[in-house]
Amino acid sequence: MDAFEDTVLRLREAFSSGRTQPAAFRVAQLEGLGRFLQENKQLLQDALAQDLHKSAFESEVSEIAISQGEVDLALRNLRAWMKDQKVPKNLVTQLDSAFIRKEPFGLVLIIAPWNYPLNLILVPLVGAIAAGNCVVLKPSEISKSIEKILAEVLPRYLDQSCFAVALGGPEETARLLEHRFDYIFFTGNPRVGKIVMAAAAKHLTPVTLELGGKNPCYVDDNCDPQTVANRLAWFRYFNTGQTCVAPDYVLCSSDMQERLLPALQNAITRFYGDDPQNSPNLGRIINQKHFKRLQELLSCGRVAIGGQSDESNLYIAPTVLVDVQEMDKVMQEEVFGPILPLMTVRSLDEAIDFINRREKPLALYAFSNNSQVVKQVLARTSSGGFCGNDGFMHMTLASLPFGGVGASGMGSYHGKFSFDTFSHHRACLLRSPGMEKINDLRYPPYSSRNLRVLLMAMEERSCSCTLL
Repeated sequence: MDAFEDTVLRLREAFSSGRTQPAAFRVAQLEGLGRFLQENKQLLQDALAQDLHKSAFESEVSEIAISQGEVDLALRNLRAWMKDQKVPKNLVTQLDSAFIRKEPFGLVLIIAPWNYPLNLILVPLVGAIAAGNCVVLKPSEISKSIEKILAEVLPRYLDQSCFAVALGGPEETARLLEHRFDYIFFTGNPRVGKIVMAAAAKHLTPVTLELGGKNPCYVDDNCDPQTVANRLAWFRYFNTGQTCVAPDYVLCSSDMQERLLPALQNAITRFYGDDPQNSPNLGRIINQKHFKRLQELLSCGRVAIGGQSDESNLYIAPTVLVDVQEMDKVMQEEVFGPILPLMTVRSLDEAIDFINRREKPLALYAFSNNSQVVKQVLARTSSGGFCGNDGFMHMTLASLPFGGVGASGMGSYHGKFSFDTFSHHRACLLRSPGMEKINDLRYPPYSSRNLRVLLMAMEERSCSCTLL
């Protein structure tokens, strides 16, 4: 028996008992999750500072408040989400009851990354709880301080017969994936996403894959460069660039690049001071492995802003690269750090062609004072999400689904979309045992007349009449 077998069996038994089904149980678990966030806020902020040198501001905005907001939204709407959804009927079924019932899948596995180690495990957990599932959480072993809190503190706030935290690195995760789950939710890079999907396929387990990619940002000539620079700099260097939806590269004309560079320098100085390394508002690279990878990217093109690094402090300055070529390494992999490459294009059409030659990104951004330019980029490209004239603000709306497309992932969540992701939508029709004479139309011996009447009766009717 491996280390996870007992946990998986215990949670399966709890789900089979029906323990997670009642709304009252789900509410109690969501309230417990809310108390975990409220009662341990300082502990969580300290852990995020230890793991990523995250400021209290960024921790609150991107980790704690977002998670709490999802809990509150689920508590306000849970009973409405759980209600059977009535659907239109045809003439044949006018006297019957037709509806969609939202049922939990069963035992869910949630695998989270290190860059937003609280948000990216708790937000999907909210959806899994609300939908009535049992859950195994696998936090990242790289963000060690948060992993420790999730393993030691979080379980005190949840029913431990229904929820568990699994620890370990890639080997342990591989062993965990050998077990059959009823749903797997993974956030991480495409390479590991393929491993997760292959493991899920052995059991025909459905998956949501929240992956990454190179998110383009088109900047039109008809823009205020300082406004664009302020928004670009904040979103690129937020969490030290270690954000899956951060703008990964900029496409603009040579003229706009000349105007944008001093504006970006001004924004960086304003945000982080003349010595960003000593700014309390700039984080650090998660570990030495990622630091060395990013250091290599600094040799691509030419450093126009920043470029300084300090391995002993895992510090890389907010950096802008120019003269970057399409085949440079910085344009071949997701940057995932405080480095922003600028590439020049001659027209909007060239920018769109460039974007469409590459894999579909998780997010896409376009800046222009001309709304038609923004709408053109939106209409002629495809991405998981899109935001005009800003960075990843679309992610702050629980009313919008968050997810990728193609190589950037499959499935979505946030708000009710999380509940729907972790629910099986069961098609239900409850028919009367009587009135058998009506069914003569469908029974042999068949006739042309019966076929015509039956086909007419099977057409969907929007009327609410209950008479045949």
